Amino acid sequence: MELDHVDRTLLRLLQGDSKQTNKALAHQLNMSVTAIFERIRKLENAGVIDKYVALVNYKKASHAFVAFCHIKLIQHTHDYVVKFEREVANLPEVLECYHISGDYDYLLKVIVKDMEAFREFMVNKLTSIQHIGSTHSMFVINEVKHSTALQL
Repeated sequence: MELDHVDRTLLRLLQGDSKQTNKALAHQLNMSVTAIFERIRKLENAGVIDKYVALVNYKKASHAFVAFCHIKLIQHTHDYVVKFEREVANLPEVLECYHISGDYDYLLKVIVKDMEAFREFMVNKLTSIQHIGSTHSMFVINEVKHSTALQL
């Protein structure tokens, strides 16, 4: 789907605050409420707008410990990859998981309450996945930038 200027502006506004009313969006874009409704529906139907969520401030929700874990599998067989991805997708502490190139196979973003909870996660959950050969973890000292908005 080709996005025009209005689509990109509408998406920028929605990424800033998806709870805005169609009336408020129409006012900002100098369009009718019906036109805005139709644009949003078109973007949803095309899959450009995937879903609407509430972003929780993890620090205020007592989950202030952020770690990035590099994972290396024992082997790169189809079965090992599928099994690892299935199991890691079921770990609620893992917010993001990427299959990457380079020295490691995967990069995980893990958020837990504290170092003790991270140790518990590593010992009882992550390393219990059978096909992991090695892990390397890094801990966030300070979050410099965190955005969910895609520049269009």
